[in-house]
Amino acid sequence: MNTVVDSGGWSVWPAPAKLNLFLRITGRREDGYHALQTVFRMLDWGDTIRLRPRADGQIRRVGDSIPGLAEADDLVVRAARLLQSSLKFAQGADIIVEKMIPSGAGLGGGSSDAATVLRALDRLWGLDLGEDRLAALGLTLGADVPVFVRGHNAWAEGVGESLVPIDLPPAWYLLADPGVHVNTAGLFQAPELTRNAAPATMADFVSGASLGNAFEPVLRRRESAVEAVFAVLAEVGTPRLTGTGSGCFVEFATRESAEEAQARVASRVQSRVVAGAMRSPLLDALEAGIRD
Repeated sequence: MNTVVDSGGWSVWPAPAKLNLFLRITGRREDGYHALQTVFRMLDWGDTIRLRPRADGQIRRVGDSIPGLAEADDLVVRAARLLQSSLKFAQGADIIVEKMIPSGAGLGGGSSDAATVLRALDRLWGLDLGEDRLAALGLTLGADVPVFVRGHNAWAEGVGESLVPIDLPPAWYLLADPGVHVNTAGLFQAPELTRNAAPATMADFVSGASLGNAFEPVLRRRESAVEAVFAVLAEVGTPRLTGTGSGCFVEFATRESAEEAQARVASRVQSRVVAGAMRSPLLDALEAGIRD
């Protein structure tokens, strides 16, 4: 479907969520950051970004998508201003974020929103910077932004920015949100965090080896709500943690099996069933173009 510009001048763009199908820490880099390995899985569900170009150069966030988050600190505003300032570009934009992805759940909401702003404003402003340059700009905003800029399921290393596209089979996911907002910086400083896991290979992942999430045991011990959700989800499959957040998920081969599992746990956990995407819906929107 084409991206539509309505009578008010707004265009609408998807900002999909992601899952980390595993997450290992294999050491520390010379720059002090942790060396990671993960697989990013795009989801066919997420936030929605509305954009309207401005001729006066102002970047404005319309509405309050995350209560308490100052406009200057919002990643969507920072992304737009970064793109604008890096090119000394005269146009501006109004931005509306329609939030569906819970904050602090490890589903990539803020990073995806920022990536969508970069890619969509690149199109709306007629910049045509290209994926590589936009991904490089995105990396200055956060380690997860480049994967959303590129929009492909990927094997990732480094701090998450070294990406190799990977084909993943169709899958459906039962997502559960314990309602815990995780402080990522604090989690990385946890003394019990395993920081020296043996590096995995793509062959390990493809074979179905259990590669785990380094943050799962830490968060389950620290947050009773996360542990409680794991206990319920274990009745319908093998629960996993995504990223450094509190979001939990179970993978299923079919929508029907995922929905049956959801029905079994519906009275005890907040959940939703979403499809894994072959690639980001944002790429589809960009390729379809814009029409009035």
